[in-house]
Amino acid sequence: QVQLVESGGGLVQAGGSLRLSCAASGRTFSNYASAWFRRAPGKEREFVAALSWSGGSTFYADSVKGRFAISRDNAKNTIYLQLNSLKPEDTAVYYCAASALTFNSGSRSPRAYEYWGQGTQVTVSS
Repeated sequence: QVQLVESGGGLVQAGGSLRLSCAASGRTFSNYASAWFRRAPGKEREFVAALSWSGGSTFYADSVKGRFAISRDNAKNTIYLQLNSLKPEDTAVYYCAASALTFNSGSRSPRAYEYWGQGTQVTVSS
């Protein structure tokens, strides 16, 4: 079992930055496919970014490409999502997710991930 705990959300002005963290416990994160999703009010959960199990490949939604960056620190068993040039439409609850199934690496479907955090709120004011 893997437990995921997100942190780092908050209120920021448009154009600002935040870094979200997702700390894993229970298993070593280094061989897990991981991803970030978000859910805005009244909308479906959507894919944001993914990291392959090896950490060598990254995948992004078109809406965040060039502004967000996903990364992992194996020593800290933590994945990160750096959010830059934030826009009001980025306001959402952000969730990290992980899968022990390496063939799920890069998947944009939430069904590919068995483990989920509780979410952290990001609010971007205009």
